[in-house]
Amino acid sequence: MVNLSPPLEVLPRDLSAYKAGNTGIDYVHRFESGKPGPHVLINALTHGNEFCGMVAVCDLLDRSVRPRIGTLTVSFANVAAYESFDPANPFASRQITHNLNRVWSAEMLDGSEDSVELRRARAMRPAVLAAQHILDIHSTSQDVVPFWVYPDYPRNSSVAMALPRPGVHLVMPKGLGSGVPLIEHGLHAGANGPGAAMVVECGQHFKQATADLAIVVAHDLLVHFGLLEGVPTAAAPQRRFELLQTCVIQTTDFAFTRKLIGFETFAKGELIATDGVDEIRSPCDDCTVFMPAREAVVGREAVYLTCPIS
Repeated sequence: MVNLSPPLEVLPRDLSAYKAGNTGIDYVHRFESGKPGPHVLINALTHGNEFCGMVAVCDLLDRSVRPRIGTLTVSFANVAAYESFDPANPFASRQITHNLNRVWSAEMLDGSEDSVELRRARAMRPAVLAAQHILDIHSTSQDVVPFWVYPDYPRNSSVAMALPRPGVHLVMPKGLGSGVPLIEHGLHAGANGPGAAMVVECGQHFKQATADLAIVVAHDLLVHFGLLEGVPTAAAPQRRFELLQTCVIQTTDFAFTRKLIGFETFAKGELIATDGVDEIRSPCDDCTVFMPAREAVVGREAVYLTCPIS
């Protein structure tokens, strides 16, 4: 795999002014309108080098945005990883030890294992549990079209389908398959969860357009739930994909059969990658790959295999 560093159009900014918050949890801010309405959490920096969410949350805080109804909580998650960013190695600050978006199970959070990410998830747990609706803002290592990711429950799909952007959806009927993400923590793990909980992948990590989209999607969501005034925009034509399999890298010999950036398709049985002596083959015709790994790191996701939903 050839890994060239992309142009860095967006860089970190100092977040120290927002550390104290007002919830007793560092980098978590809650604003109550005093009027009945939903409680929406907008979370950024689950991964330290995914700057678009930071830009969107800073936009809300810098402009002193307050909800007209309900409650708005905004948060910066893995600030420790974010602060480790090195422009010479821009992908290294994704995490310190654990992927913060895979540790939200009771087994991990209540267990004895320790790391920067586990301590942060444990600290943020009350804020996540308190939220009715969750938007977790992410970005991708490759420059691909933006897309939603969410468990395949009507409470998620109805909201994502109602929003004007992005127009691609990755739905997970059986969960992620490689750990528990923030949007499946606690009550949000079940079909009868309190509200929508979704990831939005806004584009390549360091592009200005990615940050711009994150700001717009956060605004769209707050308008949709009535926390901000505005007229919801009708959704554009949308494409949906079902997650069939999450492949995890087992050896340092992992390799794709050809260069992939995402959204390439494979015929049933076609070889996608080798992992030591094991082969990863397409489980169906028109199998579409999402988020292929940039490098072979044992224990991390290699690729998501999906099929289009008609």
